[in-house]
Amino acid sequence: MKKLVFMLMVVFLGTTASAQAWTGKGDQKIQLGLNAWGYGTGVTGTYDYGLNKLLSIGAGLNAYFDGYKDNDKDNRVFVFGRLNFHLQEALQLPEKWDIYPGVDLGVLGKDFGIGAHIGARYFFNDKIGVFAEVGNNGSLGVSFNL
Repeated sequence: MKKLVFMLMVVFLGTTASAQAWTGKGDQKIQLGLNAWGYGTGVTGTYDYGLNKLLSIGAGLNAYFDGYKDNDKDNRVFVFGRLNFHLQEALQLPEKWDIYPGVDLGVLGKDFGIGAHIGARYFFNDKIGVFAEVGNNGSLGVSFNL
């Protein structure tokens, strides 16, 4: 019984120790999730790289189950670059939280796509967390520290 309690404590402490949502320069995140609205419903994947405590650049791809222009098959993928402004330090947020407004620029089929969003991340431990972004596109999913 003592061994079981000890193991449960180790697992619990391991999931709550040292979770940090944003470290700044060199920070790398991958996010995978579902698009709830915007150009359509579908799946999303993004990558962010920290330039400093305030800025990150990245790229992403949204694949839609239906097109936003009369279900046009050419408009089912949005490939974009992104720029985020991380407010964790400015808002004095706990280290498990990051709030970031940002912009997306890319191509959607044959069209130019632009979007703005505000996102939030919460990390459960050093490697895994959840995110939500709302704006022109909305998405929910899982965030990973690299």
